[in-house]
Amino acid sequence: MSIAENRRARFDYHLEERHEAGMVLQGWEIKAVRAGQVQLTDGYVVIRDGELFLIGCRINALRSASTHVSPEADRTKKLLMHKAEIRRLIGKVEQKGYTLVPVDLHYKAGRVKAEIALAKGKAEHDKRDTEKKRDWEREKGRLMRHKVSSSPKG
Repeated sequence: MSIAENRRARFDYHLEERHEAGMVLQGWEIKAVRAGQVQLTDGYVVIRDGELFLIGCRINALRSASTHVSPEADRTKKLLMHKAEIRRLIGKVEQKGYTLVPVDLHYKAGRVKAEIALAKGKAEHDKRDTEKKRDWEREKGRLMRHKVSSSPKG
């Protein structure tokens, strides 16, 4: 079950490989995620000291957050993966043009997981092509609905 999706990632990047990573979250963050108070749009993944960190993922605290906790919405969250997978991703990211972007957050066996993708940035003309295809699909759907509804029943 998906919690939050980064739809902008598909528009801005060519997504090549997808990987699942666990997340280190605090108690108030889990409660806020369960309430749907999470936003991935500006998120990205960085590598520091051989570890992966999710930056820019906004989790807004609930009003009922505990009084002894000071929630920070844009806190850097550590991602958990096997060392061998991380090393392989580091090798790919060091190649020209690759980056790691969060694609979505979802539940798996009661835990919050992040799906991250190895991505290559799209050029401006690729983005325009994507937009044209999307518009054409939408228009085609309209035409088909119109054609079906206006055809004589026989």
